Amino acid sequence: MPSSPLILCIDDELIGLRVRKVVLERAGFRVLTASDGPSGLDLFRQNSVDAVVLDYSMPGMNGDEVATCMRSLRARVPILLLSAYIELPPGITKSVNSTLMKGNDPKILIDTLLGLLHPAQGPVRKAL
Repeated sequence: MPSSPLILCIDDELIGLRVRKVVLERAGFRVLTASDGPSGLDLFRQNSVDAVVLDYSMPGMNGDEVATCMRSLRARVPILLLSAYIELPPGITKSVNSTLMKGNDPKILIDTLLGLLHPAQGPVRKAL
């Protein structure tokens, strides 16, 4: 029996990070968390993650910078970028597979991740 997908969540907002971890674990995912870009990159290097859920606005290294580094290490790992901003700067989304507004219904997060992990089963939403 294959193991559950391993998701890496990176966000400097610790409450949101904890909530996402619980939501994803209840949906059957295994979850690693990091509270900043450099720590997230370390976990990404050390673990064979199946997908990444990444906040855009973080101090030190924003989500786009983290995603760009991840792409240079493992280009095929799906990356979902979360943002509280209604509109992201042009070009930001080229290094990620999908984007979602923070605060969306948890089902949207789960469905989007499932779409990224199993693209043949349906389209992935762009919800920003």
